[in-house]
Amino acid sequence: MKLPLAALLLAMSSHAAVSTGNPFSGDPPDATHPWAIHDRNRPQPPRVEPGTFSTPAQPGQPPADAIVLFDGTEASLAKWEADTKPGDPAAPTKWIVRDGALECVPKSGQIRTKEQFGDCQLHIEWAAPAQVQGNSQGRGNSGVFLMGLAEVQVLDNYNNPTYADGFAGALYGINPPLANALRPPGEFQVYDIVFRRPVYREGKLIDPGYITVFCNGVLVQDHTPLEGPGGHLKRSAHRPFPAAGPLKLQDHGNPVRFRNIWYRPLPPRAIEGGTDGALTAEATTAKRASIAAELRSDATKLPRDSVAQMLRLAESLVYERDPSVAQRVDTLAASYLATLKATPVAELEKKRGEAETVLRAFQYLAKFDLVAKGHPAIAGLERIGQAQGWNQKKK
Repeated sequence: MKLPLAALLLAMSSHAAVSTGNPFSGDPPDATHPWAIHDRNRPQPPRVEPGTFSTPAQPGQPPADAIVLFDGTEASLAKWEADTKPGDPAAPTKWIVRDGALECVPKSGQIRTKEQFGDCQLHIEWAAPAQVQGNSQGRGNSGVFLMGLAEVQVLDNYNNPTYADGFAGALYGINPPLANALRPPGEFQVYDIVFRRPVYREGKLIDPGYITVFCNGVLVQDHTPLEGPGGHLKRSAHRPFPAAGPLKLQDHGNPVRFRNIWYRPLPPRAIEGGTDGALTAEATTAKRASIAAELRSDATKLPRDSVAQMLRLAESLVYERDPSVAQRVDTLAASYLATLKATPVAELEKKRGEAETVLRAFQYLAKFDLVAKGHPAIAGLERIGQAQGWNQKKK
């Protein structure tokens, strides 16, 4: 009876799910990628229960892992404060909650969240006054300031021209929006923003930071590089941002309303310690060593001298070469081959699936020079397969 490949793969690991793939298949890790292609050891994405979309009349529900900054209640107003000057004591905001929305009280000043955060996915909905007053920058003006610095413009530009880099959805003073996707004044507009702050190392700019903005589902900022925080009349320049900062909303003299404000923190980029994407050579080497150590530890939990233990140790060589581990794999392979040779011909068919799995593993290792091209396990297993006619039989 043929041993199912899935059963052997399951035995090879106490934590890798069968459905996550064959460890000896995709291209292996390289100098800047710690993971193999289709790597079953790569962590599974965390489950996030999605929320619901908003309608003009009703805000949607945030995803399960969102941190809610304003949910339409008076209680959530406590998460905000007046944007006082550095060194001044904190003060409550004078903005009000009306009909489930956070409404700017003109001339009361900007507000900010008490909570501070950095890279994020931000969702925020806003509505300019239904009664149109003013034009250009004087009509439904406010702003969403990521970390209190980089401004995504809020402005009623429904049939209301203004300078392009101050348009609704602009990265203010830096980059105009790609399109005007606004609904009429009085209706809620939806901003979904992905924000990455600048990264500096030893005073040198490594990553300028980026912002992506969707307005009412329409892309208006496409991974736009930051050029500092932007600003009014003056061109800003690259400069470090803090690790975290508040979200600020601007008082520009118009009673703009906001609702359904939440964010999701984003994991670090590869350039700042994340483990996905292309890493530095040093970070890749360290991560590969960590994966190899985990696999070798896992191998100690498998039956001693078993095929599963041999393959688990062989898998670790894909991430990090180790002469002692390679020797142990060779010893186990020689023992396994001797056992097969001593197995009566009538019983070998039962071991076919296992033997072919071992052969494919060593062929993979040889392909990428992790074992010798003429490794004894390859030659020995191929001879047994030829004698049994496995390469001619339907699998």
